[in-house]
Amino acid sequence: MIERGFDIAFIANLSLREKQIQQNYRPLIAVHKWFARRPGTLFRGLILSEFGTTPLREAFYVCNDFKGMKVADPFMGGGTPILEANRVGCDVMGFDINPMAYWIVKQEIEHLDLKAYGKAAKELQINLGRELGHFYRTLCIICGSEKAHVKYFLWVKVKKCDACGVDIDLFPGYLLAANARHPKNVFVCPDCGELSEVDDRSKPGICKACSAQLTEVGPAKRSRCECPKCGTVNSVLPASVMPKHRLYAMEYHCEECKGKHTGRFFKKPDDRDLALSVEAESRLSKLRPRFIPDDKIPSGDETDRLHRWGYKRYSEMFNRRQLLGLELSARYISSVSDERVRNALATNLSDLLRYQNMLCRYDTTALKSLDIFSVHGFPVGLMQCESNFLGIMTKKGICIGSGGWTNIIEKFRRAKAYCDNPFEVRHGKRGKEVVPIKGEWIGDRVNGSTMRNIKISCADAGRIKLEEASLDAVFTDPPYFGNVQYAELMDFCYVWLRRLIGRSSSVFSNPSTRNADELTGNENMGRDIIHFTEGLSNTFRQMAKALKPGRPLAFTYHHNDIKAYFPVAVAILDAGLTCSASLPCPAEMGASIHINGTGSSIVDTIFVCRSTGRKPKEWLTDTPYGVAKLVMADITKLEAGDVKPAPGDIRCIAYGHLIRLAIWNLRKNWNKTMSTDARIAGVERWMQDFGGWPEVVKHLNGTKPARGQGKALMVMEKQVNYGEEYAGISF
Repeated sequence: MIERGFDIAFIANLSLREKQIQQNYRPLIAVHKWFARRPGTLFRGLILSEFGTTPLREAFYVCNDFKGMKVADPFMGGGTPILEANRVGCDVMGFDINPMAYWIVKQEIEHLDLKAYGKAAKELQINLGRELGHFYRTLCIICGSEKAHVKYFLWVKVKKCDACGVDIDLFPGYLLAANARHPKNVFVCPDCGELSEVDDRSKPGICKACSAQLTEVGPAKRSRCECPKCGTVNSVLPASVMPKHRLYAMEYHCEECKGKHTGRFFKKPDDRDLALSVEAESRLSKLRPRFIPDDKIPSGDETDRLHRWGYKRYSEMFNRRQLLGLELSARYISSVSDERVRNALATNLSDLLRYQNMLCRYDTTALKSLDIFSVHGFPVGLMQCESNFLGIMTKKGICIGSGGWTNIIEKFRRAKAYCDNPFEVRHGKRGKEVVPIKGEWIGDRVNGSTMRNIKISCADAGRIKLEEASLDAVFTDPPYFGNVQYAELMDFCYVWLRRLIGRSSSVFSNPSTRNADELTGNENMGRDIIHFTEGLSNTFRQMAKALKPGRPLAFTYHHNDIKAYFPVAVAILDAGLTCSASLPCPAEMGASIHINGTGSSIVDTIFVCRSTGRKPKEWLTDTPYGVAKLVMADITKLEAGDVKPAPGDIRCIAYGHLIRLAIWNLRKNWNKTMSTDARIAGVERWMQDFGGWPEVVKHLNGTKPARGQGKALMVMEKQVNYGEEYAGISF
């Protein structure tokens, strides 16, 4: 059982490492972008703890087979829990209301003939290279080769001055590249646009071409920009039309002189480079596009930012060269006869979109493109990065740069190869070791014969009627109230996939992935805490009915606000379950762009819930001091796994224990027929009476317990001696 078999230190260490470079541990995530994926190592640990009979540290690196066990995930998202369950032989069921989630998991879990895929992908690249290759070549300014590959085209937004009509380059800064991954700092001249390399960023000197003073500070500040001609201060935001862009620099790769050159290659675009942009626009104008979506961008919490910048349709978020490449790619993909190969390539194109658009930014330190979803939103910056559409492969078979077809195909191939031959990564005194797990595999079939029971549905799990007492476990990562607006973001990909494969799949029947029943807070759609609570409750009730007695519903959760935990307590109580454990585990990468510097927790609480069972007596307390002791014990275990909890992590660990205790104390007299408001208020009242986080943190800061505190909760229930290893209280 999870309560006694889950090894916090062991899994925390693996999860933390996995989240740093997740594709090295779970290459399968590269099938397509999804948000906030939980570590595969975490759910493997939960599954092995529940179904296995050997210590977790032993079972983790050997083949496991739990054939006949039935596992469900009602919020499958990117699919981690059911992929891990499928890998160890379980029958799996997955549900998600978002059609993109359904599609991504379908592509992850379906077996793919890699030989057929590789052949079709190669033909696609050859065709695109023939049609588009010259658009991504440039003259090397060092050796004169005309075969240099453009890695990134760098663009700046342009606005006409409201007073004199002159074009203003909206540079927030003129530093193109810092000297972290390049020997020198690269500056753009504010007068002539030439590039200069300098040693001291604070004293950049003068332009090598025109002798103008170089500066790091650009004219665009705080949504304002002064016209260089007449001095009028303009608003950066456009009035009503989409913004225009000017190509101002390029990073390229020259195979001819790379061995004799130190650092990266940068240049100001020459006349030929500018002419190629015009040629691409002309080529596109002569086509009659079949796959470029003309869908309007609907209003939303995230998409309203696009509207403020003048973007009205999804097609406006790309430049003409990108649209030409995407249209030609889609035309080839649509002609592929093998359905699974065609779907795989369509999924590749969908994933490619996040790099092939005019909202990507160039990281001046890492010197790479940041994809549109790097901050889990629609960031509209003043400077954009266009990646090489085809991708660059060296003679040694190494991908250069990011965001092209070569990169996407290679990542996808590795992802699907992992399905046939999964592995784990073990860390020891001699370093990192990749351990093949022979006998395990992911998919609906292997070697063309062995089949597994898989059922995934694009549906609301709260409305699905499952056979009672049919499931051996439910493992899931539910939505967190007020979190990322997945549907608004995924529409960006969905409108393209719908054009390409919509006729062959009913899940693409709607014009958008947005759904009024989605369980995220959303001001535009009127989804509040009541909506979130009711949706979570409906789903947990359905899952509880389908679970065999005493089997677990285990899920991950964290939030910075304790009030966002009240719906979790309500849903568990409504389902007639008791929270038998709240366990900590890293779930995010602290350096993730979307949470870096926000104080957000990277540690989830794993809530383990059952209808019947037992729990250790020491996990029950009636004082904030007792909760503080439990939190400190968790911190010790996390630190044993090399996880150093920050204040936000410690707060969320405490929230987990507080909610578990609230459920324990409220379960006997819980009235699920009360209004949702009243049920939430009941949990909140208990929390206030107990003292909540403000009282717990006092004891974490070294305050001694008050007189009378520190007693274990005396529960008027039958106590059973289950042995020294797991003496507990039944429920």
